[in-house]
Amino acid sequence: MSRGGFISSDVIIVGGGPAGAACAWRLRQGGASCLILDRQPFPRAKPCAGWVTPQVWHDLGVSPDAYPHSLTVFRRMSITLGGAAFTLPTLQYAIRRIEFDHWLLQRAAAPFQVHLVRNIAPAVGGGYILDDAFFCRYLVGAGGSGCPVYQRLFKPVFPHHPQTQIVAMEAEFAAPIRDPRCRLWFMENHLPGYAWYVPKSGGVLNIGVGGKAAPLKARGDSLKNHWEALLQKLHRMGLLADDPPPPRAYTYFLRQPHPEVRLADALLTGDAAGLATRDMGEGIAPAIRSGLLAADAILHGSRDHQQLRGIPAYSFPSLLRLR
Repeated sequence: MSRGGFISSDVIIVGGGPAGAACAWRLRQGGASCLILDRQPFPRAKPCAGWVTPQVWHDLGVSPDAYPHSLTVFRRMSITLGGAAFTLPTLQYAIRRIEFDHWLLQRAAAPFQVHLVRNIAPAVGGGYILDDAFFCRYLVGAGGSGCPVYQRLFKPVFPHHPQTQIVAMEAEFAAPIRDPRCRLWFMENHLPGYAWYVPKSGGVLNIGVGGKAAPLKARGDSLKNHWEALLQKLHRMGLLADDPPPPRAYTYFLRQPHPEVRLADALLTGDAAGLATRDMGEGIAPAIRSGLLAADAILHGSRDHQQLRGIPAYSFPSLLRLR
């Protein structure tokens, strides 16, 4: 729809990942028009351990059996925590983000446009104008920790707390799977976080390290050191035949006690709001739940999205709550 020369929609969602796609799906169910803007086309590669909990499938209203792409089920995980090794019974799933994100976006069936948002301005009479090209009544930020909606509107008044910043390095690649178990190593070599080995269906392996940025910086440590230590460990254990491709490094934020996720008619979701779980830094479940809540707040004219009730703060039992 055009309005005064602008491409117009009830809602513009900046970011087409799980948070944005879930938001669009719920909005379209409720009869609202929405447009998704993302700086990249889909499908796109995104290294990620890909944790999907049973609650995610429930929130999406779909059975894991109906998911049309590769899916790995873990009913137990091998944990090393503070020198103690044990097996944790669980029910977790691992997906590949290149498949999962594209599937969510297709399922939402919302208009999509490749566009890097640079400028956001309040419109006279309400709403927002983006890059002198788009107009919306409501604006949803779903573009990850560097989301333009967060950067332009929220960060100047509600910056993420530096103590919640996580840094991570990981790689996902085709490799012989020498152990089908998921393995997690917590706090080895004084890492303020954990390392992981996640085998996925189809002969794909995801490995990585992540931890809190502030303690690493305070002692002059480097996450790269822990990445190299992980590679050495995997080689010694016979879990890795060759060196993986160069890892992808990125940063995001754990959920704060009272995150600010709404300013006027602009709302934040997922990593744009800093909602990753406090124990495992898992972001898919909070992204999807917050996207649905943002859509509900818009559809019902509510400001209750601020309360964030029901967004998971933790991924696993209290044993693994590394606060």
